[in-house]
Amino acid sequence: MLKLGLVVAAAFVLQIVLSSIQMRHFAKEFTAMRRRGRVACGRQAGGFHAGAIVLFLLDGAGVIQEGKMLMGVTCFARVRPLPGFTGKQIATLTEADLPRHGKNLRRAVLDARNTYHKFIAGEAIPEPPSPFRRVSCAFTGNGK
Repeated sequence: MLKLGLVVAAAFVLQIVLSSIQMRHFAKEFTAMRRRGRVACGRQAGGFHAGAIVLFLLDGAGVIQEGKMLMGVTCFARVRPLPGFTGKQIATLTEADLPRHGKNLRRAVLDARNTYHKFIAGEAIPEPPSPFRRVSCAFTGNGK
């Protein structure tokens, strides 16, 4: 029983270390883009499917200069280029403009667009619910 506890504890510590490395890599990529201009960020949690985070570097008129994505299920996912959006206006992105690979990636792009609209309108950008909050809402059915 002690050996099983040690294995579980070691796996937990390893997961924390690898997740920290992933977060540091993402933060470095985000900071590098942020130094070059405005960045619109969209995210979609994946649960048991690949989650996605999208970063768009924007010019002053809201035209996408560069796109990057972080998509995956594990802590080994890294930030990669997101082609196909350079030169497009973020405010006018539609379903037809979205990539065909991954429902969560498409939702993250739409979230980036919606976040941009809220920022331009001066609205507060809400934080996404935590996993515990989502589970709580699923059980209580209140959806908040």
